[in-house]
Amino acid sequence: MTGKDILKITINLVIVYLIGGFILAFVYANASPKIFRNNEKAEQDALKLLIPGADFTKLGDWTIHDKHAKYFEAKKNGETVGYVVQSFGKGYSSYINTFIAVDKNFIVQKINILGHGETPGLGDEIETDSFKDQFKGKDVDHLKVLKTETTEYIQALSGATISTRAVSEDAVKNGVAFLIKTIKEGGNKDVQHQHN
Repeated sequence: MTGKDILKITINLVIVYLIGGFILAFVYANASPKIFRNNEKAEQDALKLLIPGADFTKLGDWTIHDKHAKYFEAKKNGETVGYVVQSFGKGYSSYINTFIAVDKNFIVQKINILGHGETPGLGDEIETDSFKDQFKGKDVDHLKVLKTETTEYIQALSGATISTRAVSEDAVKNGVAFLIKTIKEGGNKDVQHQHN
């Protein structure tokens, strides 16, 4: 193989890489706004499931486990009825992306798991209604996991205590505590307007 052959191959590879790069850039430029709109729609749909009939206003951003999260105010007929906070809990094999809806008194009304990578048949039980329904009516002091039968606190899922704690004592408890500190007590102003 001569120097001329090597030069030809190199030029051909550069051309192929450049064309490939332009194609990828074009596809990304056209797909990115659609992906963003789909994510925004999924978020709005998730909010509407948590507090049906409410209008939502994003109040700000916050960070938990180095994850970017948001929080919202929910209004009906112009009156605040509650708040929704996005939070993350460190599970057995993933960070569990959670939405938590609270009323004006910061009592949990509903939670929804937006995404996770927990073990199928064990940790993924966090998605069941029977697990999620335990959170209704709990204040920040009752978001504690017990391995025994309980209605006052959160009962651990059999074989998935880490996932249960990740949702209850990490994502939900920290999310509710953040709302109380930021909205009720007026703290964390720097976090509240961090990315607006």
